[in-house]
Amino acid sequence: MSSSSSQHSMTLAQYLVAALETYDVDTVFGIPGVHTVELYRALNGSALRHVTPRNEQGAGFLADGYARASGKVAACFVITGPGMTNIATPMGQALADSVPMLVISSVNPVGRMGSGDGWLHEMPDQRGLAGQLTAFSHTVLDPAELPKVLARAFSVFRSRRPAPVHIEIPVDLFARTMSDAALPVTAPQIPAAPVATPADLAALVKASDAAERPVILAGGGAANAAEDLRRLAERLDAPVVMTMNGRGILPDDHPLAVPCGPALDPVREMVETADLVLALGTEMGPAEYDFYDRGLMALQGRLIRVDIDAQQMMRGPQADPAILADCAATLRNLPELTLKDCDGAGRAARCRDAVRDGTSPLHASCQAMLSQLREALPDAVIVGDSAQPVYAGMLHFGVNQPRSWFCSATGFGTLGYAVSAATGAWLSTGRPVIAVIGDGGIQFNLGEIATAREIGCPLIILLWNNNGYLEIKRFMEGRDIPTIGVDIFTPDFQTLAKGFDCEAVMLDRPGDLSAAAQAAAERDRPTLIELNETRYCDARA
Repeated sequence: MSSSSSQHSMTLAQYLVAALETYDVDTVFGIPGVHTVELYRALNGSALRHVTPRNEQGAGFLADGYARASGKVAACFVITGPGMTNIATPMGQALADSVPMLVISSVNPVGRMGSGDGWLHEMPDQRGLAGQLTAFSHTVLDPAELPKVLARAFSVFRSRRPAPVHIEIPVDLFARTMSDAALPVTAPQIPAAPVATPADLAALVKASDAAERPVILAGGGAANAAEDLRRLAERLDAPVVMTMNGRGILPDDHPLAVPCGPALDPVREMVETADLVLALGTEMGPAEYDFYDRGLMALQGRLIRVDIDAQQMMRGPQADPAILADCAATLRNLPELTLKDCDGAGRAARCRDAVRDGTSPLHASCQAMLSQLREALPDAVIVGDSAQPVYAGMLHFGVNQPRSWFCSATGFGTLGYAVSAATGAWLSTGRPVIAVIGDGGIQFNLGEIATAREIGCPLIILLWNNNGYLEIKRFMEGRDIPTIGVDIFTPDFQTLAKGFDCEAVMLDRPGDLSAAAQAAAERDRPTLIELNETRYCDARA
């Protein structure tokens, strides 16, 4: 903010908006309410772009996709009570997947906060709820606190493992004048992320030089280090297993790329028999590494971890050494390694082939569909919900650059995510975006199509229609459980899409998908491309 804006009459709401600008926040997602209108007074004339979702859950998912696709933080403005509970699910998803998100909420004034008297939007302990879903949740009781709490929030986003942060502000404080001590509005110096010590780097180099069967595990924490990680992999001749949030760190056609789930038997075997495993920016959590509930990997070789979260490195397999550091800085500072010949390309190819050979016909059809989309729109960001094509892609599907393929099926595993998250990805990158979602999942947040239409987003909604909660139905049938609650009414999505003033296409032939996606990307509004699972897979077969 310019010095001329640091006026002594600045309200807390004006200060907040100006401070967000100094932290390079450019977008706010929110729905105005009587408890947040002073924030909207402050937005008038600011450089911040405001986008109105149709539900605060949409606001959170928009902010999630915005951050995952670009690494940039967006803010969400929500009212106390229902606004907070609506955004709780996106906060849980963001916490599970290490996504930065700033949630600013109102709260009842002091004296009414948690009183139990029945004030509008009152909750017994809003901060306590948010505290379970964030790096921290803070109640501003004095306007002078705000600069410091914002600095704390951005230290989380930039200096440690990212996570949501919640700041709640009593309604009566928004219009309160900031004290002279809080002005002018400037962003403080945020502490740098931890860096590897010379001893850590020396240990990594020594172990790498001695390795004969190295493997690299690359997670979302290495997404900003793709070029340096590629050079490391090529020097070590090491296959690179990429988690969901790490996909694209090596492009799909790279001979060392293994864009496959680490819990799959062929991947697990390759990692377990390696004499050196370098785990870079991956939490090695059970949602991906132990998806089939068979316990920790039985590593035969040495494990070295580089991660920004000290606590996470104490979970799962124990490393020697466990290097507390930012992955990008570590790889950037790593000395040039000896060029090795470890049959890396051969090991990677055998692993990929074994995964492919064990893929079910349904998942093979889904993977082929995702590959068609990648080839038709090479620069697209593909965002998945919880649906069969997404599960198939989690098992085996690669993209050509980081932050281009992510989903909500990992970690928290929410439904109704993809439409908003893909829209957020478009807002932050301007790239083509594709939301892959099922007929059940899209009904969780169907109204968010209106948000994409309102802002002119050329969103491609790839709707996988199997007429109900078929995945759960199959799960119940496999355990001889009565299939209650899964055969739900399926609306006419073609008519619904047209009702949102969007294009709608029904595809039965797999060969038509590429052209339909390319045409959709050229429009100034969303396009729903509907695929019926049975007809589509039968046509492919």
